[in-house]
Amino acid sequence: MLVNNINPILTQLGPFTIRWYGLFLALGVVLSVLLYTKLFKEKDYQIDLAYDLSMWMVVGGLLGARIGHIVFYNLEYFWNNPIEIFMVHHGGLASHGMTIGLLLTVLLYKKVKKIELKKYLDILIIPIPLLAAFIRLGNFFNSEIIGKPTELPWGIWFQRVDPEILLRHPSQLYESLIALSIFLIIYLLRKKKFFNFQLSTFNFFLITYFLTRFLVEFVKERHTLEGFLSMGQWLSIPFVIWGVYWFVKNKKHV
Repeated sequence: MLVNNINPILTQLGPFTIRWYGLFLALGVVLSVLLYTKLFKEKDYQIDLAYDLSMWMVVGGLLGARIGHIVFYNLEYFWNNPIEIFMVHHGGLASHGMTIGLLLTVLLYKKVKKIELKKYLDILIIPIPLLAAFIRLGNFFNSEIIGKPTELPWGIWFQRVDPEILLRHPSQLYESLIALSIFLIIYLLRKKKFFNFQLSTFNFFLITYFLTRFLVEFVKERHTLEGFLSMGQWLSIPFVIWGVYWFVKNKKHV
């Protein structure tokens, strides 16, 4: 039987608490920035622009993820406990909010810096699934976003959630592996010059990431709205529809 009884706190350094989630998030961000510099060099784009954009996207993405979690999943709780809005170490980042935050950040950057960013979007999207893979590992170590009960042999007992033995889908690991696979596929297709038309990589990501996110929701303990679908599934649908629409509209070029 597989058991998850991991302490979410990695270590305590004086007044500072280092958590597994924070470590994985930091690793994902650092690797993403390094990958941006590599991709910008390959295209002979300004490296300073890569660093500048990275800082904006880190701030905008995290703000979007936090606001998304508050608005989409637990608005009433945070309305009644506003101090909890700033307690990020208690958990609570939403991937849909992060995506919206990143898109709004890019638009704001374009307006403030007066730089046309459309040609950069296919590069900017490449490390995002890699970052998502690290974030989901952090969720696993936090025993959050758990799956439904299962009798499958790889079911995991999350002891911090269930005092009695109950095997659940390791949905965080499913999403982490899927996100890593999407990153590798996008990166390899780019190297093979499979996507030559502008914004094709960006929209391919929207379809693959949010379609798989939609499917994994069926094995997760979900924030279900009225009806068959969860909040995460409803939020995923517009991204998938837009990506499919874009490819249909541009099928002659792709």
